Amino acid sequence: MTLLDHLGELRVRLVRCLIAVGLAFAGCYSFAEKLFDLLMQPLVKAMPPDSKLIFTALPEAFFVYMQVGLVAATFVASPFIFYQIWAFISPGLYEEEKKNAIPIALFSASFFIGGAAFCYFQVFPYAFEFFMGFATDRILPMPSLSEYLGFALKMLLAFGIIFEMPLFTFFLAKLGILTAGMMRRGRKYAILGIFIVAAILTPPDVFSQMLMACPMLVLYEISIFIAAAVGRKEKTDEEEDGDADEATPDERPEQGH
Repeated sequence: MTLLDHLGELRVRLVRCLIAVGLAFAGCYSFAEKLFDLLMQPLVKAMPPDSKLIFTALPEAFFVYMQVGLVAATFVASPFIFYQIWAFISPGLYEEEKKNAIPIALFSASFFIGGAAFCYFQVFPYAFEFFMGFATDRILPMPSLSEYLGFALKMLLAFGIIFEMPLFTFFLAKLGILTAGMMRRGRKYAILGIFIVAAILTPPDVFSQMLMACPMLVLYEISIFIAAAVGRKEKTDEEEDGDADEATPDERPEQGH
């Protein structure tokens, strides 16, 4: 396929993803208010009794529900979206690897949704309890709908993406691109990169950064075991020297009788 053919296929895949999200959005928007109430529960439980969420612009609540419906539609359509991603990549794979496109897409969606669920059930309660701990008799928290939604969705999507790490490690290890030895040798650089990524994806406070960095560190260690289990074994220097000796023809002249 030429470059233009690849770009044409990419356009088709993106259009299909947009159509899937649009169809899911048509159904999710009718439940947007209930979904947002569910999304607010971790914050509401941590807020002081007299605190409430507010909106300061007239169309703010409307756009908040639109965003909630759109993100919910993205999660609903995520199996189809990941299938389109893997289907776009599959022409460069072997036949045996192409057959795994559907299982990989389903696992990708499961890890993505699982990461968001981990954030909602495990990270949000501790994060909001920490932030609400700064409230006093004179300081009463009144977060706006859009500010809370921006924070919550950013965290949910970020955790959904980082939980794809073991799956991408599995895929790269099967292709021989990544090995457990490479990950072990690059661990110190990976730790630095993890904290940089966590600082970018989270609000500008150390607590949120740690809440994201710690699961990423655990996922990185799990990914090393996955790469060791399914990846190709790295050859030691002695084995490489032995292979080189075997590959070198014996150029010594035959001795006469």
